[in-house]
Amino acid sequence: MNSYKLIAVQVARKAGEVLKKKMGSERTIRFKGAINLVTEMDLLSEKIIVDEIERHFPDHAVLAEERPATEKTSRFLWIIDPLDGTTNYAHGYPIFSVSIALAKDREIVLGVVYDPTRDELFTAERGRGTRLNGRKIRVSSLCAAGVPPPSIFAMLRPGGSTGFGK
Repeated sequence: MNSYKLIAVQVARKAGEVLKKKMGSERTIRFKGAINLVTEMDLLSEKIIVDEIERHFPDHAVLAEERPATEKTSRFLWIIDPLDGTTNYAHGYPIFSVSIALAKDREIVLGVVYDPTRDELFTAERGRGTRLNGRKIRVSSLCAAGVPPPSIFAMLRPGGSTGFGK
């Protein structure tokens, strides 16, 4: 897995740095549907990523957002969003990333997301957890949308039972 992760990280950073450098410059924007935008930077980022993956792993299939899927039969499939947040990018809003995943036998085994404006690199490997810039991270005990964790419910119920699973 290390060689796959190494290449995914290198190419995500490379594409992300190109996107960051070109951010704010004049864009060529077209639509691929009623509301989905595509810029020349989506295409450039995708080319950078796909070229490197195909160079290192020529037998692997590739599914990228802006081009047809390769018609290779392979146990490995790279799934690429070369500019996740195109609308933000096109409007000069610095919230976007490069997203790359690898599936083996139809199961995601690796994910890499790079946010070049914050220099944040998220990596996840099946069975090995998730990291941010090399530091292990995990979901906090605080839940989204203001819902307290089950331990809070225990304090609210007589006898301390959460009632979950009943």
